[in-house]
Amino acid sequence: MVLPSMRLDGKVALVTGAGSGLGKAMALAVAESGGDCVVTELPEKMASLEPVCDAIRALDRKAIGLPLRLPDMASIDALVTEAIRGLGCIDILVNNAGVNIPKDALDVTEQDWDRVVDVNLKGVFFLSQRVGKEMVHRGAGGKIVNIASQNGVVGYYKRAAYCSSKAGLVNLTRVLALEWAKYKINVNAVGPTFILTPLTQSTFDDPVLREDLLKRIPLGRVGQPEDVVGAVVFLASPAADLITGHTLLVDGGWTAL
Repeated sequence: MVLPSMRLDGKVALVTGAGSGLGKAMALAVAESGGDCVVTELPEKMASLEPVCDAIRALDRKAIGLPLRLPDMASIDALVTEAIRGLGCIDILVNNAGVNIPKDALDVTEQDWDRVVDVNLKGVFFLSQRVGKEMVHRGAGGKIVNIASQNGVVGYYKRAAYCSSKAGLVNLTRVLALEWAKYKINVNAVGPTFILTPLTQSTFDDPVLREDLLKRIPLGRVGQPEDVVGAVVFLASPAADLITGHTLLVDGGWTAL
């Protein structure tokens, strides 16, 4: 028996929200696995992509940094057009970009709700649709990996909009998997627990919140970006060719309780 490969040689991946944290780690993991990368950030944060692209190129892989503002349709279209112009195709889409506005449910405004759901769900759908059309037209299949959350299957305080958006993303993953299987496009999701990154550091600086989180994780520690990237590379690789519509939880056992 031959072990299926987790290499991504010859593939082009589009990784959104890759200027720091999880997105940066995912892009570098793709490059380490042999893939070329298109990485995105908000237009005002484009400078953060320069060291990411440099690190990818240092691995002897191609890298392009492009702006993206979700769920703006013109931005989505321009991104995909430029990505294909620059690297020829998109074999893998990693929908990582997302936002959270932590508030008690009684205090969430319509603006808060729309912002979170627009980026985390609407934006992911329309970017996936745009990339999916290119994959269908090309006829070579593809892999889409949505970065959901354990909070897409369980609730947590001050995250009414976030949990709702990620639960929607989990089920959107199933729907796209069903509809696009005939095109040999695999659509899966990864659901991380709370991950320590520069953007989430303030969350973990709250000792009461940190203690509560640790009590809920049987493995007894919060996640690091490197805990998540293996799941992403796996689902993007030939080793996961018969997996679609699945959400792989990387949660330290939280949802097993």
